[in-house]
Amino acid sequence: MVLSMSQVHADTVLPGRAPVRLALIEGMSGPFANAGAAMERNLRFGIERVNARGGVKLADGMHPLALLTLDSKGSAEEALVQLRAAEDQHIGFILQGNSSAVAAALLGAIGRQNTREPQRRMLFLNYAAVDPALTGASCSFWHFRFDAHAGMRTDALVSVLQRDHSVKRVYLLNQAYTFGRDVSALTRAALASRRPDIAIVGDEFHPVGRVKDFTPYLAKIRASKADAVVTGNWGNDLALLVKAAREQGLTAKFYTFYGNSLGAPAALGEAGVQRVLAVAEWHPNVAGKDSEAWYAAFRQRFPAAADDYPVLRLDVLVQMLARAMERAGSAQPEAVARMLEDMRFDNGFHRSWMRAADHQLIQPLYVMEMDRRGTPGVRFDNEGSGYGFRTVLALSPEQATPPVTCRMVRP
Repeated sequence: MVLSMSQVHADTVLPGRAPVRLALIEGMSGPFANAGAAMERNLRFGIERVNARGGVKLADGMHPLALLTLDSKGSAEEALVQLRAAEDQHIGFILQGNSSAVAAALLGAIGRQNTREPQRRMLFLNYAAVDPALTGASCSFWHFRFDAHAGMRTDALVSVLQRDHSVKRVYLLNQAYTFGRDVSALTRAALASRRPDIAIVGDEFHPVGRVKDFTPYLAKIRASKADAVVTGNWGNDLALLVKAAREQGLTAKFYTFYGNSLGAPAALGEAGVQRVLAVAEWHPNVAGKDSEAWYAAFRQRFPAAADDYPVLRLDVLVQMLARAMERAGSAQPEAVARMLEDMRFDNGFHRSWMRAADHQLIQPLYVMEMDRRGTPGVRFDNEGSGYGFRTVLALSPEQATPPVTCRMVRP
């Protein structure tokens, strides 16, 4: 059975009962299309794993999961158009993550929809939009975040930066929207508290997805004599930034949110060795048989070097969603939401839980440093580049737990 609609790709699903449909609203074209495609691959990997065991067991029997991909073109306005398309198809589960601005627009629209039509409610599953407000001041019963928010990631990075006493001058360079401004403000606050001796020698924002050449920004960083750059850039905005850094021979360290992803290690090459750090909930060189087995399964499914970007939290999202449906015996969004609250997950190498107070997933965090494949701690490289990452700081879920600022209103 194939499900289709305008600007939607669909899975071929298992025969039998009607599939439970999940709508992915993501930028599949435009400057961040590579990031959208990576998220889709990871979600399909998780869904295929659920369907391989027969799907989800609901009150009336087994149902497969099916993913429909709607192209938002990276725009909040287009994302809302695609949300209406999902509403028209009576899809109760919306998945999105690349862009906190898009996430905020979707969250507002879903809240209004759920109030207006309680019989057609929707649940928003967020895998990458990391604005702290989404589980803070703007928290909603209808929203669950499976990524560490910007404050959690910043705290982890600064925990490493504060031990690096070679760093005396830091330049902040971020995308000019909510997330980038959060990274700037959070980094300033963390450094003021934990390394007040560090001087912030630049704090700059650039247009999202529109800079083709970062050379002028790198010239400013060089002129500032910064020892380190802190950036939340992602997708092509990160790949082009690090490419310019390599070409200009910039020797400053890069403390990044996503320096391990989507072409960044290959763009940096030897220039990134022991100078680029990133933070994530997992990476391929996390030790352990269960971790290695999961990574091997992903690589078997997506063997192309360009597809070597496994994002564990998307599989966690799918597995926890499937479990919540089974515990509820239903794919009704409100019933599923109540089962997700306080759910614990442990796949043998990634212990986590969904905090009911704000619907923030609490999970481990790893700060990692780029090095050559084959050096101690770097068994696997990224995207066939010859360069991978080793763990320099591992935080348990308890150590990575942020304070609750949400005042949850439940239906």
